[in-house]
Amino acid sequence: MPNFRLSFALCSALAVFAGAVSPAQTAPGAGWTGTWAASPMPADSGTNLRVLSGATLREVVHLSAGGPQVRIRFTNEFGTDTLIVADAHVAVSAGGSAIQPGTDHAITFGGESSFRIPPGAAIESDPVNLAVAPLSNLAISFYLPPQLLRSETYHNLAIQENYYLQGDFAGAQDLDHPSTCTSWYFLDGVDVPASSASRAIVAFGDSITDGARSTAGANHRWPNFLAERLNQDPNLKQVAVLDEGISGNRVINEGYGPSALSRFGRDVLAQNGVRYVIVLESINDIGHTAKPQSPFDEITAGQLKFGLKQLADAAHGHGLKIYGATLTPYHGAGYYSEKGEQIRDEINDWIRSSGTFDGVVDFDKITRDPQDPSRFNPAYDSGDHLHPSDAGYKAMAEGIDLSLFAK
Repeated sequence: MPNFRLSFALCSALAVFAGAVSPAQTAPGAGWTGTWAASPMPADSGTNLRVLSGATLREVVHLSAGGPQVRIRFTNEFGTDTLIVADAHVAVSAGGSAIQPGTDHAITFGGESSFRIPPGAAIESDPVNLAVAPLSNLAISFYLPPQLLRSETYHNLAIQENYYLQGDFAGAQDLDHPSTCTSWYFLDGVDVPASSASRAIVAFGDSITDGARSTAGANHRWPNFLAERLNQDPNLKQVAVLDEGISGNRVINEGYGPSALSRFGRDVLAQNGVRYVIVLESINDIGHTAKPQSPFDEITAGQLKFGLKQLADAAHGHGLKIYGATLTPYHGAGYYSEKGEQIRDEINDWIRSSGTFDGVVDFDKITRDPQDPSRFNPAYDSGDHLHPSDAGYKAMAEGIDLSLFAK
């Protein structure tokens, strides 16, 4: 039977691509470049939906590049009600819920401290005169006055302890016995002023890009390790890395979070200063073929190639270079199947040989067991045979050719 959901997803994605404004059209040195990002997702009606009305949130983010100012992006992408933020602050994190003394700055929007974000919108703050170092942590605090919040926008897997407390304590040096969560709410970007050398890489993918099973609070995702390598190179210090991974993400079907096709315009093309994309997607599409729950889970290699090519064509249409990352091994994972392994091999061969991408990042070769290429190298396996350990994420980043990002 025809895959109408596939057709709808592709049509919707192409509509987004056609309307997106390309950051690559901005003259070098003009405007802003992203230094941190997280992909927005809809919080569901169960455990992920928190009652945050009347509360202060303090969320910690790890920057890639530094700069003399910052600009913060708040999002109500999946909200059904207007989001009101009455007080917002940014400071250098001192660890936990504390901030470094003397670094607290109020965040304003058009000079106002209170602002409204309509459903489906994101708003960028006024510039804040806070100098930030590369690879540093910021604490972004904001108060949500009592309001109706029937749905929320968040990023589920922060792998970072964040804080919330009833009342307005956004400017406090520390929070007194706050509750904790490991998601980012209503926050999806931090920018720094661009220079002639500034540019950003978007790491676009699923849980392996999101850093699943890496050490919480350690910033040991492969995009973090890549940012560290870039910062050590005098010619690449101003190249930022934006992590736009969503755990459970799929190329074609909606699943845990919006599909790669439906979010590419927002999470890649609309990012400030983006010049390069590394795409690592398909393993969840493949995994669902082991025990399909619907006809849409019966994905073929041809459909995945077509979906990935849509991403590559969209990137090229906006002047970006896009690098295809091969799919890492998953033999032994809960949704492994021989049929899925055949699809993975076919996708990896296509990524390496088709010429669809501007280059290849061979994560499969880096992480596989030399004795059994269908399995993770035991030194890099987190234990679930699907996600890397911290050492595996580091090896992935170290295996990336930095000349791919030379101007």
